[in-house]
Amino acid sequence: SVPACCSARYNLALLAFFGFFLLYALRVNLSVALVDMVEPNTSLAKNTTSNVCPEHSSTTNVPRNTTGEKYSWDADTQGWILGSFFYGYIITQIPGGYLASKIGGKLLLGFGIFGTSVFTLLTPLAADLGVGYLIAVRALEGLGEGVTFPAMHSMWSSWAPPLERSKLLSISYAGAQLGTVVSLPMSGLICYYMNWVYVFYIFGALGVLWFFFWVWLVSDTPETHRSISHAEREYILSSLKDQLSTQKSVPWRPILESLPLWAIVVAHFSYNWTFYTLLTLLPTYMKEILRFDAQENGFLSALPYFGCWLCIILSGQIADYLREKQNLSTVCVRKCFTLIGMIGPAVFLIAAGFIGCNYALAVAFVTISTTLGGFCTSGYSINHLDIAPSYAGILLGITNSFATIPGMVGPVIAKNLTHNNTVGEWQTVFYIAASINLFGAIFFALFASGEVQDWAVSGYHLHRN
Repeated sequence: SVPACCSARYNLALLAFFGFFLLYALRVNLSVALVDMVEPNTSLAKNTTSNVCPEHSSTTNVPRNTTGEKYSWDADTQGWILGSFFYGYIITQIPGGYLASKIGGKLLLGFGIFGTSVFTLLTPLAADLGVGYLIAVRALEGLGEGVTFPAMHSMWSSWAPPLERSKLLSISYAGAQLGTVVSLPMSGLICYYMNWVYVFYIFGALGVLWFFFWVWLVSDTPETHRSISHAEREYILSSLKDQLSTQKSVPWRPILESLPLWAIVVAHFSYNWTFYTLLTLLPTYMKEILRFDAQENGFLSALPYFGCWLCIILSGQIADYLREKQNLSTVCVRKCFTLIGMIGPAVFLIAAGFIGCNYALAVAFVTISTTLGGFCTSGYSINHLDIAPSYAGILLGITNSFATIPGMVGPVIAKNLTHNNTVGEWQTVFYIAASINLFGAIFFALFASGEVQDWAVSGYHLHRN
């Protein structure tokens, strides 16, 4: 095989890593900045029913920068502002996958991140113009980000040799977790020492900068790459030669009738339910139940995502090692990793609801829960490329559309279940998330496949007629 160091495919993985890093930084920075954008008296009144746990944040008031504009948005309005992203995001998933299969993923992914960065730069202006403008800008950011994962999957279908898939994809997508890890505390610091508008200016500018590197250094396929070595090009093309379809039309019907695809849909939906519920509500849980202000300690709210990032990188290496050296079948590796990555988090999430006020244990359990979820990247998450490399972008568009619904619905349901912020109510939220996870894991284990499906290769139509 061709050495990995400095190879074109690993350069692509690295640039993609930074792209997804920025993408998630641009996505989560608003939830931190929003705390500073809202007038203090418009957030919820201090809740008195939940004083099960003693206060234990030593709040020493450091003089902080308060020059940023403040807006009087109530809790509902804030919910709409935070949710508006997903309304744009869900629309472009399937079109993104389809377009990537037609025009290639490079420009689609590049402009997706470029567009998101430009709208991020416009966020302070939009907030000034009014809440409607801010919601529109966030929805447009969602539109831009919606094409990115399908476009990346589509690029990997031409770039990733089958036995390096888990490694290459886990490197590129791990950027998303690290983006969350870095931008949560960073946004907090920027708000604290500068002013919330700079959260949007700094990350937006970095996104624009990344775009120029991407356009200059990356190409859609190994054939069109300017500086790839002959050996590497041959290696990639020969490894993929029986896996790709040359057919121009998309076999929509067999795709939608494919049980292995629905196995990925169910797993993706279930995993995201827990992921989004935690991403949006963890700070609330820490603050209202454990009486600890996560806002003051961005580091602790970032810890679970750091664990997840490490786990994604390591499990990607392990998955390909098991397939290549231990001769485990692809489907066996995908199923095992998905089971670990979904049942593990379910167990620790329920445990987190039952430890009372032990703050250290709560953080530990939530961190372990999110970390184990990282196994899923080498589980169901890459499975699109196993069953239909030619249409991986479209398949990801389909599964990600379903998997965006929990982002829109999960936090709303959780908010409705926790009106009084009692421990019991939160246990219900954790129960629901855990049982959805369990169901998704079992469904995937029963119906997933690791083989390229008949409809996804060239000769398919000839056999049927």
